[in-house]
Amino acid sequence: MDTKTYTQEAVGLLKELIAIPSISRDETRAADKLSSFLNDHGLPHGREANNLWVGCQDWDNNRPTVMLNAHIDTVRPVASWKRDPFIPTQEGDLLYGLGSNDCGGGLVATLQTYRIMLQRPRNYNILWVASAEEEVSGQNGFSRVLPLLPKIDVAIVGEPTGLQPAIAEKGLMVIDGYAYGKSGHAARNEGVNAIYEALDDLVWLRDYKFRKNSDLLGPTKMTVTVVESGTQHNVIPDTLHFIIDVRTNEFYQNEYLFNFLQKKMKKCELRARSFRLHSSSIPKEHPLIRKCMDRGMQPFGSPTLSDQALMPFPSLKLGPGESSRSHSADEFIKISEIEQAIETYVSLLEGLCL
Repeated sequence: MDTKTYTQEAVGLLKELIAIPSISRDETRAADKLSSFLNDHGLPHGREANNLWVGCQDWDNNRPTVMLNAHIDTVRPVASWKRDPFIPTQEGDLLYGLGSNDCGGGLVATLQTYRIMLQRPRNYNILWVASAEEEVSGQNGFSRVLPLLPKIDVAIVGEPTGLQPAIAEKGLMVIDGYAYGKSGHAARNEGVNAIYEALDDLVWLRDYKFRKNSDLLGPTKMTVTVVESGTQHNVIPDTLHFIIDVRTNEFYQNEYLFNFLQKKMKKCELRARSFRLHSSSIPKEHPLIRKCMDRGMQPFGSPTLSDQALMPFPSLKLGPGESSRSHSADEFIKISEIEQAIETYVSLLEGLCL
């Protein structure tokens, strides 16, 4: 088949996937559909929960391995959709539907690229992985299937990047903070106000700037995004809870930052929800990135999180669509973007030497 035929088939599969609600942690039917597609095309594959993977028949453990990856889950549709998010609607070059851009276009484009590359000469193994729970960084997503996969040398993650290579990605750490006081009657000047206990620490969190800036990702940023305290106007609050959203560049590990922040708190107690979502990057000197740059593509740093954060090997984000369309009402992907993605992936993978 030529690229246009692969594209038409990809669009047909994407329409079927859009019509199957696959909100994070509820992707079973979408995984079933992908499994049936693989079976119909004679591609025996593995499945763990709602994650799927398939290798190549000429697998050789002595060769390096390239993984193509995209996720099958979506966020919940926002209320401002003017279309039915689960009815795929094609209007000219545009295909509307929830998950079409994030990351259905990348999912079907990487799958078709994988199928094309099975038939091309390669000095590496090729592996396709469809992961679940990406939008919620869930434990039953990529981190669950990773131990079952062979050694991987490099990965292309099909997130929407306008088909430009994102060679670095910010990490994420969510921290819960707590301040404690003592309840009392507001009119009697009794108790210890937990809000006042937390003030100095909250001001420090607002004002502190991390020193190490990244050329690709900019500064590490932390933002207090939620504050909760008090029960009614005449009761001194005895507890305060706040949440810090921390976005790390490649210079700061989550564990280090958490310990640093803990030491800076005067009154508040901090608890990190997880340390697992680290910043990730791939050197510009990597053969895949050199091929991107030889084709006039512009490497950049991505502020958004993906399954890259869970990959302990070099990876880049590269996919059809635009990040600005993700999680928005009336989300769409262009058919031409899917076709261009397949062509781009194949051109990068043909003749690749790792």
